[in-house]
Amino acid sequence: MRSSTHSYAAVAGSFGGRGEAGTARVAAAIEAARGAGAELVVLPECALGGYLRPDGSHARPIALDGPEIARLCEVAGETVVCAGFTERGPGRPYSSAVCVSGDGVLGHQRKVHLPPSECEAFAPGDGFAAFDTPVGRVGMLLCYDKLFPEAARTLALDGAETIASLSAWPLDRRDPARRVAADRQTRHFNLLDESRALENQVVWVSANLTGKIGSLRFIGQAKVVDPEGQVLARTGGRSGMAVAEVVPSAEVATARGWIDHLGDRAIEAYRTDRTAPPAAHPDLPSAPAHKPLADAPAAPASPTPALA
Repeated sequence: MRSSTHSYAAVAGSFGGRGEAGTARVAAAIEAARGAGAELVVLPECALGGYLRPDGSHARPIALDGPEIARLCEVAGETVVCAGFTERGPGRPYSSAVCVSGDGVLGHQRKVHLPPSECEAFAPGDGFAAFDTPVGRVGMLLCYDKLFPEAARTLALDGAETIASLSAWPLDRRDPARRVAADRQTRHFNLLDESRALENQVVWVSANLTGKIGSLRFIGQAKVVDPEGQVLARTGGRSGMAVAEVVPSAEVATARGWIDHLGDRAIEAYRTDRTAPPAAHPDLPSAPAHKPLADAPAAPASPTPALA
């Protein structure tokens, strides 16, 4: 097995804007990551064109074969870039991710799981598939998709050694904390990144928005996680880049050579095709909140300059 070392960059930043202004922000992030030596750059959900507007409406849809994606390929050049965008559909658009290089589109993924806040804006995708790139076999997930272990597992079983997770993940909508590090959604976001890497024994590259859109404040927390669930680099709640060197093939093989989470599955014992039990009625009193043992310490910020 030929193993190569690659530098991966997960970006946390504020994106959006129409036309060339929005593309320029994406291009600046790619150039900054390339300047730090990155061969794979993962940008947040809807980085190209912007996320939902404050009124809940979506950004202008982009065609997969349109000029915006062609321009993204030009900017990428020899770098492999994963970026989120609002994809034109036959009805409602999709929240999608595309993986490109100067050679063209390498992979494409539509968001399958839509949270309640997005059900009126987007249509859901219908599957997950990995694809080959110059840095190895890669799969992509979009934001809420990572809450569902079956999604990442499907990509790992399809041969993905690296999973790029592109998010637009805000502070808790019901009871946001004053500090990003203390918010329950920050805890959920970070826990999922580490858990999905560990349970599938893959390299996990997680990007997210920062800044505000209307009442939503986004948590950042971009990171690179190895197949043992160890965070190799992170941004914390600030804009910037988490950059780490990884050897995907060798690290995945080493992790699975000791104990193989995919190979040791007891498929015949699982019954995951059943419907979910009835959800509690929204008018019922909610479960009491548990006070954490201590506030989570703020994660160290990346030394990389913040993105515009």
